[in-house]
Amino acid sequence: MNTLDITWVKRGLDGDKLGCLAVFAFEDGDPALGLSPALAPLARRAVELKEFTGGKGQTCMLLPPSGDVQRLLLVGLGAADKAERETFRRAAGTVGKTLAGLKIPTAGVLLARGIGSKGVDLGETLAEGLALGAYTFEDYQTKKPEKNEKKDSLKTITLFDPHGAAKEASVEWGLQRARAICLTRDLGNHPSNVLTPTRLAAEAKAVAKRRGLKCTVLGEKEMQKKGMHMLLGVAKGSRQPPQLIVLEHRPRGAKTTLMFVGKGITFDSGGISIKPSAQMDEMKFDMCGAAGVLGAMELIGQAKPPVNVVAVMPACENLPGGLAQKPGDVVRAYNGKTVEVMNTDAEGRLILGDAMAWGIDTYKPDAVVDMATLTGACVVALGHYASGLISNDPALEKKVVQAGKSSGDTVWPLPAFEEYEESIKGKVADIQNIGGYGAGTITGGLFIKHFVGKTPWVHLDIAGTAWGVKSLGHVPNEGATGVGVALLADLAIQWKD
Repeated sequence: MNTLDITWVKRGLDGDKLGCLAVFAFEDGDPALGLSPALAPLARRAVELKEFTGGKGQTCMLLPPSGDVQRLLLVGLGAADKAERETFRRAAGTVGKTLAGLKIPTAGVLLARGIGSKGVDLGETLAEGLALGAYTFEDYQTKKPEKNEKKDSLKTITLFDPHGAAKEASVEWGLQRARAICLTRDLGNHPSNVLTPTRLAAEAKAVAKRRGLKCTVLGEKEMQKKGMHMLLGVAKGSRQPPQLIVLEHRPRGAKTTLMFVGKGITFDSGGISIKPSAQMDEMKFDMCGAAGVLGAMELIGQAKPPVNVVAVMPACENLPGGLAQKPGDVVRAYNGKTVEVMNTDAEGRLILGDAMAWGIDTYKPDAVVDMATLTGACVVALGHYASGLISNDPALEKKVVQAGKSSGDTVWPLPAFEEYEESIKGKVADIQNIGGYGAGTITGGLFIKHFVGKTPWVHLDIAGTAWGVKSLGHVPNEGATGVGVALLADLAIQWKD
C-alpha cells in the first residue's frame, strides 16, 4: 500500500515552503480567496483568460515566478448549489493523484472561506479523497528510485484550514477510511500466484489481530463434513485448497447481527467452460467481493459500531484440472438443494450459495448483504459507475442504497420478479446455475436467493465497479478500486433497527 499522510493545521500559510499548493473554487467563484499577494494575481489572471472557470473536475496548474510556493493548482468544484460529498471527494482525489505524480517533497491544500456544502464533513471527505487519489501499487516493480527521487517523493499533504472548516478527528477518520479501501485495492491487485485462498485467509487473520476481531477459517475437510458441495465442486480443479474465512465483530450488548458475504475466487479461468484468453489476466480481480468485505471489517474494527457484524468469505480458484467439475454435473448444496452446473464459469453464485446458507444457519443474522464480481451482464447493463442490486426486502434495500450515497459507492436496484426465476429451474436437478441469454445479472442474483430463506437480503454485483473504472479523480487509472468497503462500513455504522 502506498498512500499519503494528511496533516491538518488550523491556520493559513505562514512562510511554508511547498512544492505545490492546491485550492478549490466553485464555478464562477474566486480562486484567489485566502491566497497571498504574490499568488492571488496569478489565480485571478487565469480566470480573466478563461483558463479556469471553476467547472466541475477542471484543473489549472500555474507556476509562480518566485516565492515559497513553486506551483499553484486550481481545482474546480462546479456549481455551489449542486455540490455534495462526492463532488469534494473526487476533486480531492484529483489533487492527490496530481500531487503524487509531481515528485515533490512538500504540498498543501488551502481551504478558503466559503468552500464547503451543507451536510458535508470536509475534513473526512477531503482526507479520504486525497489519500485515495495518491494511491499507487508498486509492489512488483524492481526499479529502485534514485537517491534524489526518493528524497523528493511526496509523503505528506498539509491541509491548511484558517477558518476551521474541518476538524482534526474528521481528517484522521477520512484517512483511515482511505487506508481500508487501499488495503482492498492491494488485495485485488496482487497476482493470483501470490494472493491465493490461503494468503487471503492469512490477511484476514492479520486484520482480526489488528482490530480485535474473531477469525475462524474452515478448510476442505470441515466443508466436506458440512456438505458444501457447491463450493467444493468449484475448487476441485485447483491444487490450492479452498478456505471459508469468517470474521466477527461482537460488541457487548449488541442485539442485531449483520452478515456480509464476499465472493473470493482468487483466479477464475472459467473452469471447463473456459474463458477466452483475452483479458483473462483480469480474473485475479474475481476476489474483489471478499477483499471489499475484508476492507470493511478493517474499518468496522476501528469504528466499533454497536451492532454484531459477521463477515463470511468463501475463497478458492476455478481451474480446468483433471478433477474439475463439468457442465452437466449435479451437486448438492449445504441447504440440501440439488444444483445442475450448466456452466462452470457461473461459479461465484455456487460458492456464495453454500457460504450464505451455512452463515445464515450458523449465525442467524437479521440481514445479509453479499458482494460479488458476479456477471459480465452487469457491466453491459450499468457500465462502470454503479453496482447492480437485487433484494428480497425493500427496507434493507433502502438502507443499502442510502449507504451507497453516503459512501460514494453508487448502487442501482434491478427488478427481481418471480418470472425471472423460471429460467433457472432445473431440468435434472432442483435448479441450474444459469438461465437464458437475457437478464443475466438478475438470474444470477435470484440463484443466490435460493440460499437465503426468509432472511432480509441484498445482493450487490460489482463486476463493473471493482476494476476498470476510468476518469474518477479518487480512483486509480488501472487496477482494483476498493469498491464496497465504505458502503458496507457505513451500513454497519449507520445501522438502526
